[in-house]
Amino acid sequence: MAAIAAAGAATMTTASLAWPATAGSASSGNAPAGKAPGKGRWVLLDSEDFDRPLHVDGAAWRLDPQGKRSPWNVDAFDDDGEAWTKMSGPLFRKQLSTLNVFRKRVAFGRHGWLTAEVAALDKDHDGHPDSRPGLSTTTLPGGQKAARLSEPSWDAGVLIRPTHPLPPHYRVEMTLRGIDFGGKRHGTFDYNGRHNGYTKEACKTRYPWTFTGALSGKSRCQYHDVTRENGFYYMTILDYATPAPHGNPDIHFRRKVIMDGYYSDQPRWKSAATCNPKTRKMYRTFDGTFNGVNALFARGDKFIGGADNNISTEYYAKTACGNASLDKPYGPGKRFSGHLTSAELQPQLLPKASYRFAVERDRTGYTLEMSGPFLHIGQATLRVHHDFIENGRPIWHYNQTPGEYDGRFDRKLVHKGPAGTYVTKHTWPKGSAYPDSFVIGDPHLNYYEGEAVVDDIRLYVPRKDG
Repeated sequence: MAAIAAAGAATMTTASLAWPATAGSASSGNAPAGKAPGKGRWVLLDSEDFDRPLHVDGAAWRLDPQGKRSPWNVDAFDDDGEAWTKMSGPLFRKQLSTLNVFRKRVAFGRHGWLTAEVAALDKDHDGHPDSRPGLSTTTLPGGQKAARLSEPSWDAGVLIRPTHPLPPHYRVEMTLRGIDFGGKRHGTFDYNGRHNGYTKEACKTRYPWTFTGALSGKSRCQYHDVTRENGFYYMTILDYATPAPHGNPDIHFRRKVIMDGYYSDQPRWKSAATCNPKTRKMYRTFDGTFNGVNALFARGDKFIGGADNNISTEYYAKTACGNASLDKPYGPGKRFSGHLTSAELQPQLLPKASYRFAVERDRTGYTLEMSGPFLHIGQATLRVHHDFIENGRPIWHYNQTPGEYDGRFDRKLVHKGPAGTYVTKHTWPKGSAYPDSFVIGDPHLNYYEGEAVVDDIRLYVPRKDG
């Protein structure tokens, strides 16, 4: 990928678990068991409790002009990126011309430290978005204000990000008070007139973005049906300063560390596992509720897709049940493969209960933390740490400055499509730098549908004498 220039208190719980690499391991690189972050370590820098009304929904829509002059331009893999054109030829441009992308970018919070990025497709070219996604103020049963993130149609995206890149060392956290982006309820994907959180209209597909560009001979409705895959980003760190919703392949090269939910009963996940933090044993994800949280570290040394079509960084998971490189079988008898989910939420307990998701970056690496009433174990705080480079395994684009990285993991990637090939000559060169920016919500323009309620967002920096 092209180098991007860098820009200049825990909840009390009844259980606190660090996630070991393997049973009895003395070198897992994890936080000590029972040790949650102390209040004295961090100083609050910015916070948003949503007490003041949000004005995102009233902001005007703006047509994205696409191309390098667009304020939302990223790289060769974004909406109209060169990669898709090289892989699929003129067909991709033809398909992309069948729709427009309308956007909003609205700063809010004290001194505008947060930004809402909202986007929606206009597929009938009538000059207006086809749906009305947004971010608005809502009131919880106790009377306190919160933010309602609403995405009534899959062909849109809504996320919250920091207006400016995060500092060198930080703790960022958010409190979740509602989630309805799919997964099972009462044992079924079908509830409230929806399937897996999607309304049941036909032709909900990932058109026109795939990992190989445009599909020849396929109409919009013949593309992959997305309704068996829903999800939400609770707290994920990306490697550039201005994240916004794009076609879903775009984000797969941008994530450093990930806490998200991916609720899918696609056959390829039949061998995936979920961790029971209480027993520290894995069970088949298909035997659970499909309300899990993935806590993943994006690898900078391995990529998915093979030599001819590298489509994403590979991932490394750490859980109370053990760790896994997701490109290899894992678990007892190597019986599992694919996602290793850390724990399952209990959405029915919200908004009376809440979940808190946090990411910390210190001098050594990243820590992922989740707190709340998880299935099987009840109220708990789960934490795991991964060094920037651990056992030779790097976190993708971890360096915020050129001096933090020596170029050792740079390589060439080949992305092959039906009509041609795009080559990334340098994925991570010496002298590169990648700012940290978090996202909360849905960064995809052609996947995911639902709504969520966020109670607060807080940013801490280390105490100077800490």
